Amino acid sequence: MFIRKIGIDLGTANTLVFVPKKGVVINEPSVVAVTRDENKVLAVGVEAREMIGRTPDTIVAYRPLRDGVIADYRVTEAMLRYFINKATGSFRLFRPEVMVSVPAGVTSTERRAVVEATMQAGAKAAYVVKEPVLSAIGAGIPINEPSGHMVVDIGGGTSDIAVISLGGIVAATSVKVAGNRLDQAISDYIKKSYNLAIGDRTAEDIKIQIGSAIPVDDDKLKMEIKGRDLMTGLPKTVEIHSSEVTIAISDELDEIIRAIKNVLHDTPPELSADIMNKGIVVAGGGALLRNIDKLVFQETGVQAHIAEEPLLCVAKGTGIALEHLDVYKRSIMSKR
Repeated sequence: MFIRKIGIDLGTANTLVFVPKKGVVINEPSVVAVTRDENKVLAVGVEAREMIGRTPDTIVAYRPLRDGVIADYRVTEAMLRYFINKATGSFRLFRPEVMVSVPAGVTSTERRAVVEATMQAGAKAAYVVKEPVLSAIGAGIPINEPSGHMVVDIGGGTSDIAVISLGGIVAATSVKVAGNRLDQAISDYIKKSYNLAIGDRTAEDIKIQIGSAIPVDDDKLKMEIKGRDLMTGLPKTVEIHSSEVTIAISDELDEIIRAIKNVLHDTPPELSADIMNKGIVVAGGGALLRNIDKLVFQETGVQAHIAEEPLLCVAKGTGIALEHLDVYKRSIMSKR
């Protein structure tokens, strides 16, 4: 079993590992549990996520990536090593070539940090590619054609918006408003409205189960949530409706819409016409939020489509780009 190439969608919330001809082999949270005193890595991925908010003082479970970039270099390296080893198996004759995704707005220093961490984690060669490009490839968009395509990739830490033509990015922006900020907004709203403290995971569950980008009439979209009453300090249960979640996340969604409008504003007229004809492709975990495509259409006047398997677009893109390195190398690679 010789795996020579691996694609990694290194996300703030989740990390996906793609192996050509096998597909996505790993999809785990980007979480690492570390001991405070010895600074030793105890668990990575699913196991570490289970520990969030439940650890004693001696252990800390956290995400080493913030807003799509490395916040803790050493822990990110340990996490990458874990994922590479898990994908290739402990016994391997070759060091694999690894392609890693980075946000569109990444600086050269941040990009270098990703390359360094990947090489240290056991890669023979590290390629770094911008997320919207990989997202477009994974969504089946023919990016090398002389025609404009717009991709909105809403992840955990960043939302990347780009117009791509002839294999390159013509106009793009990256905003640090995405899934995690939506969770935070829901948490803040519940604290303010109900005097109830809830954890990150509860906020995420609310977003997934009853969240909607635009108000919905469906009265069935409601759920009971449990948390700690801030007045008494005792456990308490409240019921919240989908319309409240829409209000809670409206400011964050406005920022994403503003970013989309800015990129459309910077797009050359010929490509704007292409985008009007083809529509906007929405990918990433944020694409799973109810009615996000309708909100984009409502605010921009351009039809929006949710990519097939939006969560896997970037990971699939790494796999396709790895298989056809010669085709994509010219426009999107940076390698050490």
